[in-house]
Amino acid sequence: MSAPVAPFPQVDHQRAVFADGLALDCGMTIAPLAVAYRTYGTLNAARSNAVLVCHALTGDQYVAETQPLTGKPGWWETIIGPGKPLDTDRYFLICANVLGGCMGSTGPREEMTDAEGHGLGRPWGTDFPNITIRDMVRAQQRLVEHLGITRLLGVVGGSMGGMQVLEWAATFPDAVYAAAPIATAAYHSAQNIAFDEVGRAAIQSDPDWKGGRYWADGRVPAQGLSVARMVAHITYLSEQALTRKFGRRLRGASALTFLEDVFEVESYLRHQGSTFVRRFDANSYLTITRAMDYFDLSAEHNGDLAAAFRGTRTRFFVASFSSDWLFPTTESRAIVRALNAAAANVSFVEIESDKGHDAFLLEEPDFHRALGGFLAGCADRLGV
Repeated sequence: MSAPVAPFPQVDHQRAVFADGLALDCGMTIAPLAVAYRTYGTLNAARSNAVLVCHALTGDQYVAETQPLTGKPGWWETIIGPGKPLDTDRYFLICANVLGGCMGSTGPREEMTDAEGHGLGRPWGTDFPNITIRDMVRAQQRLVEHLGITRLLGVVGGSMGGMQVLEWAATFPDAVYAAAPIATAAYHSAQNIAFDEVGRAAIQSDPDWKGGRYWADGRVPAQGLSVARMVAHITYLSEQALTRKFGRRLRGASALTFLEDVFEVESYLRHQGSTFVRRFDANSYLTITRAMDYFDLSAEHNGDLAAAFRGTRTRFFVASFSSDWLFPTTESRAIVRALNAAAANVSFVEIESDKGHDAFLLEEPDFHRALGGFLAGCADRLGV
């Protein structure tokens, strides 16, 4: 990727736009606020069957349909659709691109506005304000309200999506009947922050980053963004998964050299990086990873995580995966202990899997049955 790479093309997204904007935790108000989203299934007459799906760091709103830039299937098509755990014959599913994202929601790639909401004819870039997971959730709440829904049947998400689920339950408890935080934590660990910083440093050290103004030259910091993706992708997998998929197999080479990519795992990571730069914005990557790093739900409640949920009537389903070292089971158990201390209704399952953090996105029948059963039980109780 030594040649300059042009930014990915503009795509028209389904959006809700709120002229009054959104007040952020950092003290700024960003206006107007645009939230790009997709829906699946049909909202019932009582508006009681809505389930919000929250995406992870590099996900987007195209959760169960072809992604318009890559042409690849939706990132959770394994569990969304008629008769699947997230049954579109029964539920009305909503998935929104997060605030700070690059698939149509207000973020660094969108046009910058002044205090009165007037466009300034250039992208926000690095002038985009610092945002939090709670800011993302508040933007989603505006969308849910716009759709005429006062209480969600459920909020579901994994990884950063799970952080949003926890924030939903803490910030809007009366608006969430059921919450399913998956493969996540109530705060980002020092190790996770460290990996994020390596990715950010890779982007910022790319000569094409140009202090975040790469958009002025019509290019992207492709090499740095690719390396950031490669580093992050390693954390999504387990050693067992990497060994099973690649081992030490060589790609058509008879001997090791320093001049070519000879290991299959090298080729795989480079492919992950090269495809990523054609669908994701570098400044969005910096913005969203910072939001994850800032997240600490217990700190928002004077160090008492249980206080975030005390008195809640929300039902919780917490799931982890045995080989996930990015968000290990110990983090999920800490959430469960806090929910128990808050006298919340909570169920917990650790799924045996060798697929690492990405297991929640992959074919894991035990997980699918558990999540589907939890949501179906909640729907039954509400008469949905």
